[in-house]
Amino acid sequence: MTKDEHIQYWKTTAERDWVAVQNMYKTKDYLHSLFFAHLVLEKLCKAHWVKQNTSNTPPWIHNIVRLIEGTDLKFNDEDLDFFRRMNDFQLEGRYPDYKDNLYKIYKAANTKLILDKVNQLRECLLKKLP
Repeated sequence: MTKDEHIQYWKTTAERDWVAVQNMYKTKDYLHSLFFAHLVLEKLCKAHWVKQNTSNTPPWIHNIVRLIEGTDLKFNDEDLDFFRRMNDFQLEGRYPDYKDNLYKIYKAANTKLILDKVNQLRECLLKKLP
């Protein structure tokens, strides 16, 4: 695959995951929607990583901030803090022992606030890709 095809792969899979985020939110599966929201941001950052590095294979990591550090993307401190918070959801989605308390915390209103911010950052990341 060419570099552009690799970038397109990450963009396409991120968009599929964004549809899943919305569907899970509608069915009140808030924690999983947040896990997939993390995946959306992670995949778009991997597309940027591929775009800006010689390798077409991004690091096998899930940490959004570390992926951003491998690019020339610039975000303000507030956005970087948000990305750090989003990293928590990938852990909770992968390790069931973290989930129980979170099911009690994340309801419609606070999940919607997070997803609105994810959407804003998703659109920002997409605009900067070919």
